[in-house]
Order: sequence, then C-alpha cells, then structure tokens
Amino acid sequence: MSDIIDPAISDYLLAHCTPADDALRELAAETRAAFPDDVVMQISQDEGQLLTLLVRLTGARVAVEVGVFTGYSAICIARGLAEGGSLLACDVSEEWTGVARRYWKQAGVADRIDLRIAPAIETLRALPRDPVVDFAFIDADKTGYLAYYEELVPRLRSGGLIVLDNVLQGGRVVADGPQSESVVAIREVNDRVVADDRVESVMLPVRDGVTLIRRR
Repeated sequence: MSDIIDPAISDYLLAHCTPADDALRELAAETRAAFPDDVVMQISQDEGQLLTLLVRLTGARVAVEVGVFTGYSAICIARGLAEGGSLLACDVSEEWTGVARRYWKQAGVADRIDLRIAPAIETLRALPRDPVVDFAFIDADKTGYLAYYEELVPRLRSGGLIVLDNVLQGGRVVADGPQSESVVAIREVNDRVVADDRVESVMLPVRDGVTLIRRR
C-alpha cells in the first residue's frame, strides 16, 4: 500500500466519521485474528461508512456485491438499503462467508442478504439483463474486474452506481516496469471505465483507491 495519506491524517479521518458499532468492530477483530494473511481484503471503517452513505444517497433497493470476504462491506451496504431492499452477495468461500453469516445476523441485516456461493461471473451472467440494479460494489479478484463491470453496466438503472475498490493497487498502477496480472487488469478496467460513454465516473484516493461510476 502506498502512503497516499499521512498516517496521522488517516487516524484523524477515522476519528471524524461515524464510528463503527459493536458488530462491525467485533467482526473486524475476529477477521484480523482468524485470517491474518488475508485481512488486507477487509475494507476500513471510513470506506464502510462511505458505502452506507452512497447506498442511502442513491435510494438503492437492489444491490449487488462481488467479493464478500467476512461480510463487513455487506453489512455496510445492507444497512443503507431502502425499506424492502436486498443485496445479492457473491463469493466462493464457505469459510469466509461462514463468519459473515454470523455477523449479518448480529447486525440485524441477514434477511436483506442473498448469499450465492459460486464464481461471481456465473452468478452475474445468470441474472436477467433488465436494468434494475441500483448499486453494485466490486471488491474481488482483480483479474475479474472487467468482466464483472461489463456484466453489471447493462443491468444498472439510469442513475445507478457501481463502486470499484482497490483501483490504485498501492500506487503500482503508475509504476514503471513489469507488473502483476492484478495491476495489469486494474489498469485495463480503469481505462475502460473512463472511455465508456455509458457512464460518468470519478476516481478518489480513498484508501487503495475507489472509483464511483454512475450510469447515464
């Protein structure tokens, strides 16, 4: 991760957004303890609050998440949904999402989340192509981002929002020399988004980079 924000400023940011509640704090702590090698995949408190606010601002009722991990972001999205809303959550790990299910129940959002354990691209391709999705969050395998994006855009309503996470890849998207498949894939989807006349977008230096994409 590149130091886009000074650590002291990062601490100040975290201290000045709505604090995480017990369910989110306990989930974050268990994730750190149980999956120390994978905990980098969990979003931060401020990014979680950003997701909740974005979902509320779009008035979303139909949401999709690609990449669940232990369920922190799903809680944040589900809490922002309008009354009667639902989140289709896509992941391939029973182990990670087993933790997620417990905390979804504790957070009071389990009834709003439809978890599908299968390759996300298969789940997305099986959805009707009607433009009914209000909000989508993509935070999964980076080499799959472009395919997920292309499946979601036609299903996104006008005014709907896609959020891409980790679009800066620790600053490696602007680094010289050979890069990993993940960095190459993220560069490709970043270039695709900015050139796509179906949408308007803005990339923000939030944590490892977040792109907000609105369907025209």
